[in-house]
Amino acid sequence: MSRTVYVNGEYLPEAEAKISIFDRGFLMADGVYEVTSVLDGKLLDFAGHAKRLERSLGELDMALPIEMEDLLEVHRELVRLNDINEGMIYLQVTRGAPSDRDFAFPDPAETPSTIVLFTQNKPGLADTPVAKKGIKVISIEDIRWGRRDIKTIQLLYPSMGKMMAKKAGVDDAWMVEDGMVTEGTSNNAYIVKNGKIITRHLGTEILAGITRNAVLRFAEEAQMTVEERSFTIAEAQGADEAFVTSASTFVMPVVEIDGAQVGAGVPGPVAVRLREIYLEESRKAAI
Repeated sequence: MSRTVYVNGEYLPEAEAKISIFDRGFLMADGVYEVTSVLDGKLLDFAGHAKRLERSLGELDMALPIEMEDLLEVHRELVRLNDINEGMIYLQVTRGAPSDRDFAFPDPAETPSTIVLFTQNKPGLADTPVAKKGIKVISIEDIRWGRRDIKTIQLLYPSMGKMMAKKAGVDDAWMVEDGMVTEGTSNNAYIVKNGKIITRHLGTEILAGITRNAVLRFAEEAQMTVEERSFTIAEAQGADEAFVTSASTFVMPVVEIDGAQVGAGVPGPVAVRLREIYLEESRKAAI
């Protein structure tokens, strides 16, 4: 069954959706994106994603071609049109399609931004069996550009990282810079030692995850101790637990890093509890 997608103000069958070959997202990776989860037919933390979208656009001096209230309605309409109970909504905004290719930014008064949204139907997203067994990761060098705090569509190296992981027979990769873990290919990374949750502090080196923000808030409300600092792969291998967070995986336990078992080699109690809390609280607040 064909999906209905949204392109520059129109709802279209996916086969009829078209974008100019001169769009700067295609030519220059000149764009930003967000991914919002859907559970029970409702949006999780839309306000957080909207706020980060505005920040990313501002950092790149790019315009959002729609009012935020209208953007919320587009999300809801796509959920309705595509009958999404559990899944994702992908949003991408680029600097638009000028009349020809050029390194210089086009005049925004003459070249409006491009905006596209589409859904991904993922039944069982919240109850995936993967969360019950955990995932395995490898470490790779982090050679991305320096502004990882902006959620751009420059995703080639994270894609390569996922392929490195697949080739190694594991699930994902954690990136390392100057000996310290930055983040996963599409998630924030954490370890747990003696009951303390440790994750890298915010900065230009990592993305400020919306799920990260919610999970840390829930952890503190549950009287868990959180420490925001860098950590090494060796420290992670010696931790009691490890996990990642993202909009698509929520809280996902990590049971092996570079071939070394983490803790007991099974999802630990902190990660399991945080996943339960996150899903419970996020469902209550979903819109």
